[in-house]
Amino acid sequence: MEISNRNIVITGAASGIGKSLLLCLSRFGGLSVVAVDWQETALRQTIAQLPPSKNLVIPYVCDVSAPEAVDALFDFAQTKMGSVDIFFANAGFAYYERIEKPDWQRMEAIFRVNTLSPLYALQKMAELNQGREYAVVITASAIAKLGIPGYALYGATKAALDRFADAYRYETDDLGHLCLVYPISTRTHFFDNSVAASRRGNVPVPFPSLEPEVVAKAMINGVLK
Repeated sequence: MEISNRNIVITGAASGIGKSLLLCLSRFGGLSVVAVDWQETALRQTIAQLPPSKNLVIPYVCDVSAPEAVDALFDFAQTKMGSVDIFFANAGFAYYERIEKPDWQRMEAIFRVNTLSPLYALQKMAELNQGREYAVVITASAIAKLGIPGYALYGATKAALDRFADAYRYETDDLGHLCLVYPISTRTHFFDNSVAASRRGNVPVPFPSLEPEVVAKAMINGVLK
């Protein structure tokens, strides 16, 4: 699928892989991009740091953990761009912890962002683009394929995406492309955020690890191919 002259949405765009996606997309022309994050200051700083280009990058502050917020995001994107051709569902976070007591709200919070939100966005894209080619790229994780102590809930959110995609590809016959990306640990602030979201202290960074630019380029190549 071509990327130039497309309308694109990227969630989790203020840092890490999302920020690298914005940078990598700068080499394509004719793009309109809605860059989404819940941290407004960081998002605007990221956009201000982008190299000069003729692409239009529009900030949108949003917490994608609620369906109403995702609905509003799509309404905004359609108002600003007319359509959405490519959706990078990149927003996500992790807990690093030993699970010691029942906590429904804590479990629900991570599944809302990591699993339900990207799957809902995929369904919105299918509804929006009937009869049109489109792509949805979801940031999963290598942890979807194996268990690492301390990441039971996080791994479960990514494994659910993996299993959904395996079946969904056989169920749909539209012109959409669904891509899941399975990075190993990536050198971003992701693990700092894991500390903030967890109940324990220092989080060890699994190795080997990648630079976020490597992952972003792989995501873009996945769409192109």
